[in-house]
Amino acid sequence: MVSESVFALANQLGEHLMQRHWQATCAESCTGGGIGYAITSVAGSSNWFQQGFITYSNEAKVQQLKVDNNTLSRHGAVSEAVVAQMAEGAAIAANANVAVAVSGIAGPGGGTATKPVGTVCFGFYVDGEVLQETQVFSGDRESIRQATITYALQWLNRALCQ
Repeated sequence: MVSESVFALANQLGEHLMQRHWQATCAESCTGGGIGYAITSVAGSSNWFQQGFITYSNEAKVQQLKVDNNTLSRHGAVSEAVVAQMAEGAAIAANANVAVAVSGIAGPGGGTATKPVGTVCFGFYVDGEVLQETQVFSGDRESIRQATITYALQWLNRALCQ
């Protein structure tokens, strides 16, 4: 079930996309399809969302999104370099104007000193431009995943309001 606030963000995203006649997609690792689920909770989302990608393994990132193996080896799956390639690869594969990609460490294990639990890298593709950033969320696995979904939708809404 999607919270009211996340549903409102997904609905708002759909309105922005419909105004532009644009399509969106998502490429997800740590959220396991949560962003796509939130988006498709909105009635009529098939007008602006055709497909998403759950690429949990490195192999899936390479096969489905054309992420470069060298980038994965050099930076690791949880990196801005990888999510930038994920976002662009998803946008190309889905023929979308907008894409969000996420890869992170939701915990409870897997964190390191340089990439602690809660580290999430975001890649955003908006009309040909790719941007990336990293956020660190706190809490348990579910709250980190929920914060990631919320942040992704908030970011996209802000970008499309400009």
